[in-house]
Amino acid sequence: MSDLIVVGFQNKFEAEEALLALRKMEKEHLIDLEDAAIVVKNEKGKVKIKQTNDLVSEGTISGSLWGALIGLLFLEPLLGLAIGAASGALGGALQDIGVNDSFMKELGQTLQPGCSALFILVRQATMDKVIEELQPLNGKILHTSLSKTDEASLKEAIDKVKAEI
Repeated sequence: MSDLIVVGFQNKFEAEEALLALRKMEKEHLIDLEDAAIVVKNEKGKVKIKQTNDLVSEGTISGSLWGALIGLLFLEPLLGLAIGAASGALGGALQDIGVNDSFMKELGQTLQPGCSALFILVRQATMDKVIEELQPLNGKILHTSLSKTDEASLKEAIDKVKAEI
């Protein structure tokens, strides 16, 4: 089961930087992310969500391939391709995996204008090394699905790394 961790940042770019650092750590097998999303509250107070998984594009491609194959069986590959692409895009748009969008918008409303938050679903991580890598970005934990003991350990590790710097 994955754990949800939400980290808030003081500007709209730090969440992007943190996600890039996490993707790098993922390649080094320090963390295994199931999903990630960035929420930014602009200066006008509007909350925008940037998903890292583009389900509409993935659905369109998958639907196109299956539609073309089925269309070949009925000697109408172009019609099958078009119907498959449309149904795949619709399915991708309706599918919501990972972090609940309404939860992200709700939490995003609590941010100050110009700030951002990074929502990550973590399957597994070497937290001490991950925290050490993310420390220069000065994020603040806003929400976790961790147990109280694990959350306290995470906050303690962050405080320890801050004290060392």
